[in-house]
Amino acid sequence: MLTIDKAVAMLPGPVRRLVIKHNELIKFAIVGGTTFVVDTVIYYSLIFTVLEPKPVVARVISGVIATILSYILNREWAFKNRGGRERHHEALLFFGISGIAVLLTAAPLWAANNVFDMRENLEGLDLVILDFVLAFIIGNLIGMGFRFWALRRFAFPEEDPEGPGSTDVRPTPEELTDEELGHA
Repeated sequence: MLTIDKAVAMLPGPVRRLVIKHNELIKFAIVGGTTFVVDTVIYYSLIFTVLEPKPVVARVISGVIATILSYILNREWAFKNRGGRERHHEALLFFGISGIAVLLTAAPLWAANNVFDMRENLEGLDLVILDFVLAFIIGNLIGMGFRFWALRRFAFPEEDPEGPGSTDVRPTPEELTDEELGHA
């Protein structure tokens, strides 16, 4: 079975080092992609059924559910080599930061509905496309940038490069080129 470590080991040297160097960002993006799918499915399930006239409420509900999944995946995988806080304190910070991010992701949709009345004269596919662009493209980009910065800064502040997990932050001398070792 192909594991992350085996997949990274198969990459060419320079790409492998780049992946190792930015492993938290890559893992964070994978977690984000997973929770994006969950968030999207829940959101559209709600607005096409019980919350059709309330897309902002549907966005917040789907965001909260995706955030719970995000905490589990980020804590146990993306940021598992970080710590510095007790679990309950870390979880409180994570959910506080994510709560702010959920509001940030809903902000473009809220502004379109309540400030600019953009949804008022739209129906069908036009409305679905507008909601998707506002809530899932623009909103998620804003929320993702904020989350990555704030989670590394506040919830998971201390890096433990020797901690357990795949794609260790510090490559071994065998993984480095002569130039990187100072021999060239």
